[in-house]
Order: sequence, then C-alpha cells, then structure tokens
Amino acid sequence: MTSSTVTSSTIAKAAKPLLEGLDGLVREPFSRRGFVMTGLVTGFTAATTVVQGQTISTDATGLEAGEVKIPTSDGMMPGYRAMPSGAGPFPVILVIEEIFGVHEYIKDTCRRLAKLGYCAVAPELFARQGDLTKMTDVQQIVREVIAKKPDAEMLSDLDATVAWAAASSKGNIQKLGVTGFCRGGRGVWLYCAHNPALKAGVAWYGPLGGNRSDIQPKTAADVVGELKAPVLGLYGAADTGIPVADVEKQRDAAKAAGKTVEIVIFPDTPHGFHADYRPSYRKAAADDGWARMLAWFKTYGVV
Repeated sequence: MTSSTVTSSTIAKAAKPLLEGLDGLVREPFSRRGFVMTGLVTGFTAATTVVQGQTISTDATGLEAGEVKIPTSDGMMPGYRAMPSGAGPFPVILVIEEIFGVHEYIKDTCRRLAKLGYCAVAPELFARQGDLTKMTDVQQIVREVIAKKPDAEMLSDLDATVAWAAASSKGNIQKLGVTGFCRGGRGVWLYCAHNPALKAGVAWYGPLGGNRSDIQPKTAADVVGELKAPVLGLYGAADTGIPVADVEKQRDAAKAAGKTVEIVIFPDTPHGFHADYRPSYRKAAADDGWARMLAWFKTYGVV
C-alpha cells in the first residue's frame, strides 16, 4: 500500500483497532481554507540565516524516506516520513516543525530517528495557512501563518498523522512518541495534554506562555495539569524569549499536579540550540539533549 493510494476511509478502517479508546482525539469539523502548500520546502528555509558548514547530513541508506501525503478530513497534507527498510512495525515518533516548515533540518531529524529504528513523521502543519516555501520574513510567518493556525486543527492534523502512520507506514502506534522544536515544542506540550495514547513527549525550547486567542486559547503553561504523557523539556538558560523563571514554574506546576515532567536547563545556551543549520546551534547541548531524548523515549516505552 503506497501513500498515494491511502484514503481517509482506508485509514479509519485500518487504524480503528489501534485507536479505540482514544477519547482525546479531535474529530469536530473545521472551517477550512484548503491547502496552500502541496509540497515541502526544498533544502533549508529561506527565512533565517543558514550556516552550511555546520549542518548535519544524514543519508537515507537502509531507509524508506521521502515526502508523503497524509489524508485529513479536508484534503491531503504534505509531510515527510523516514523509517527503516523492512517489515516493521516500527515505533512511531511525530516530529513537530519549527515555524519555518518541514525543511531539510526537520527531514534530517526524521532520518536520524529512522536510523535508530523509528518511523518518524513530520506533517506540514501550516500547509493551509501560507506557502512557507516563498516566505523570507520571520515576522510575516509569525503574523500570517503561525498566529492563524487553530490549535484544534493542529491537534486534529497530528491525530490524522498517527492514524496514517498506523495504516500505511508500518508504524506501531502502541509505541507512540512526539518531539518538537521551538513552536513545535509548544505543540508537544499541547499534544501530550490531548492524546492519551502517547507514551512520551520531548519538547525542545517550546514556548510556555504567549498570547491567547479564540483559535489558540491555551498556552503550554495552561495545560500542564492536563498532561497525559511524561514530558521532557529541554531549555537554554540564555534563551531571551523563554525566561528561566517560566521554565522553573512549569516544572513546579507539573510536580504539584502529580505529572511526570523533567526539565533540563542548559547553562549559557540560547534558543534554537539543536538547530544545526543556524548560528544558535550549540553542539554540546544539542548532543546532550538528543541523548536525553532517546533515553526518555526508552524509559517510557517508545522503543
């Protein structure tokens, strides 16, 4: 079964036995605009500085890796999937993008996970809001794309990705994890408060506060008491956008609510320290965080 032949009805039928009891899944209809992006960013994003000499490049030898189409209630959402060649099934890790789209850095992250035995899938969650392949201004992306993505739609898109992975990608969603970077780190917190089937989540410098709106009604701090899966939060002490006090408050609130949350704050480390294509990359913290992420997934059954 190829991704081009998988339909929403096929997914619903194939994934039903695995998805029974997931009362956190979003199924309500949305007012859709249609998909603006039908494919992914080629290469690296044009919206930020790229330091080519330090970027990590993971080959696809021994993998099935490439762009896919993920059926949703209103059409096909582009995404990237990497997994080992072979029969499977493989533990599934959702990879939630930064604000810059599913570009080469996110794709490479999926391949790194696939080399370790995972089926890693990164859906292009902003495909309805704007064409990230053509945007070069960060503020435009924030204003015209990020602020216009309803959280309920994001959660529904992630649910659709889980179902697709189970039905068409040899994915074992009984061993389901999620990780994400920057805005995607916020998505990790929200998705771990949403989907009771998750085994674990790892949020890389995900914003904890921020503005609330009708379509984005809760911050990551607001949902800490609703977490349904253990969360590892990886943060930098020199992150100018996420104060250490807010990170510590998140940790303390989780503890008070009886939730399994571990927070790691790397000294003298800026925001975006895992993004190896950007000037913010800090290899020591990135490597340490990656090792902690893998250990977290192993501890909580995403292996």
